[in-house]
Amino acid sequence: MGLGLVRIALECEKRPSEKIKIVDEPIWTLYCNGKKSGYGVKRKPTDEDLMVMQTLHPISMGAGVIPSEATENPEGELAYMRADFERVVNSRDSETYYMMNPDGNSGPELSIFFVRIG
Repeated sequence: MGLGLVRIALECEKRPSEKIKIVDEPIWTLYCNGKKSGYGVKRKPTDEDLMVMQTLHPISMGAGVIPSEATENPEGELAYMRADFERVVNSRDSETYYMMNPDGNSGPELSIFFVRIG
């Protein structure tokens, strides 16, 4: 990724009355490299989301830009990154995805942590 290790943490509140998978939680607080960066909300994919995924289907690994004409995105180009991730389930309330470097020489450059707190 060029700039070193990136750690994304998505935190949500633990709700003892509900038993749902951690990745199915609806609302998240987002941290990037330890700094609060905003919020995330689970949603259904739009038609444009599905079109982008169909465009990326033949790509197994890499990064690039999809031109705005191909995505019908009025905001311009769409950057993408496609890679293999290793999933580690630590508990019901903690799950991590590590982007695996294809050369295998160094550790992951991107880590995404899902954590329920409270």
